[in-house]
Amino acid sequence: MFESPVEEGWRYWVRWQVPVCGLIIAIPCAFALKFIRKSMAKPLLLSDLWSTHWRHLSPLWLLLYRAFAFVCCVQLLYEIVALHGPFVFFFYTQWTMALVAIYFALGTVVSAYGYWCPSRKTHSKNEEDVKLMEKDLKKNVDIVKEDTIKVQNECAQQEFQEKAGCLGTLMQMAYLAAAGASVLTDVVFWCLLVPFLLGENFQVSLLIGSIHALNAVFLLGDTAINSLSFPFSGFAYFVAFGGLYVVFQWTVHACCVNWWPYPFFELSTPWAPLWYLGLAVIHIPCYGIYALIVKAKYSLLPRLFPHAFVKTF
Repeated sequence: MFESPVEEGWRYWVRWQVPVCGLIIAIPCAFALKFIRKSMAKPLLLSDLWSTHWRHLSPLWLLLYRAFAFVCCVQLLYEIVALHGPFVFFFYTQWTMALVAIYFALGTVVSAYGYWCPSRKTHSKNEEDVKLMEKDLKKNVDIVKEDTIKVQNECAQQEFQEKAGCLGTLMQMAYLAAAGASVLTDVVFWCLLVPFLLGENFQVSLLIGSIHALNAVFLLGDTAINSLSFPFSGFAYFVAFGGLYVVFQWTVHACCVNWWPYPFFELSTPWAPLWYLGLAVIHIPCYGIYALIVKAKYSLLPRLFPHAFVKTF
């Protein structure tokens, strides 16, 4: 039987497994923060956050969908907290659901702003500015090929498009991290916990099943509609989110909690570094699964719906 960190005191944290496991978590997080800094320097367009890839689907439907998903996520969190208390936030599942709720909250606000606020007026003004620039180009250049004019106009339009602010950046970060976290949560629950631990001490209720399924379902529905990109660099947000959860677990166990919500977090076993290494490595296929889904979206949907789906990249 393992000794708890609270009962054993400081001796629990000076064993050799602690710095090894700490490095296994810290090194990927350090690289993740480096990628995050680089990715934040790239401009993010506001129109990518609230528009859709479907010609005849109004962005209003995406707004309503995000608002509905946010309400459902908050309701699920409320019900599980009311049933088990705030203690449930020791588990990664509730962290994931909270992150999904944050994404849909930010998405609802950004979609509302993009649909009703000055971005559309700015876009119409941008079109006028582009037309003026086109006239100037025609006056100053005698012979210009038609395709060259189109390229210049597209560049001008992109230059005038409104950039996404901090809110839009946080929304993109939450989306990329929540995608990987949802896959990790649901795969571990349905493929490991349910088949091997289901019994008298572990039962799947409607609430537990919903909170381990609707997180991914809501995100997949949003992915099918939205225009958000899913870059490889987004993996850094997923890694940082996982590292933050581990830091949280270590902190609360060093201060007041004498048990681990997941047995693979236990540091007193000689197998702890292998468990933590496996925990770090499993992030790769989980993010990769969602990346493949997004890739399939841009390869299959244009073929299935050639006149309805707009493939921009």
